[in-house]
Amino acid sequence: MELKQKGTEVNVSGFKQMMVSMKWTTAADFDLGAVYETREDKKGIVYFGDMGNLNAFPYMQLSGDEGVGDTGGDNEETMRVTKLDDMKYVWIMCWDYGKVQDGSPARFKESDISLSLMDDKGITYNVTLDTGDMGNVALLATIDNSNPIGAKLINTSKAGTLKGLKNLQQLTDIIDA
Repeated sequence: MELKQKGTEVNVSGFKQMMVSMKWTTAADFDLGAVYETREDKKGIVYFGDMGNLNAFPYMQLSGDEGVGDTGGDNEETMRVTKLDDMKYVWIMCWDYGKVQDGSPARFKESDISLSLMDDKGITYNVTLDTGDMGNVALLATIDNSNPIGAKLINTSKAGTLKGLKNLQQLTDIIDA
């Protein structure tokens, strides 16, 4: 299933686990991350600095850190999520590490980043970054699990700019903007 345009959404209430995969060949150090908010309003982040845990809270884990030093080629970072029940929101993000460090715009437009989510039933959802906004951090997709009727996957496609990644609040400011 394709979510090519910003605002496109699909009901994903049937799944409890998923695998998020971000791929690129561009010579850039892109990083996959997820900011989450639990039903108890606790916020956290899974990224290269805290790769998470599949068997304990937050039940998310990142595979590793690829493209370090702006390495081109078949780069892929994968995040597994084994339990979504306790999550109200999961925001799937990408940033250009080198550009975040110096506060300059990222190379999103010149890149070939692709994001896919596969649920526990084998259904794949492809999300296309659909923003002309400048920035070095991109909010690609949102899993909105706040409605008791079921979760939605939304192509959020929003960009923002950071100079240094110092705390979670900086990322939540981009989400809330």
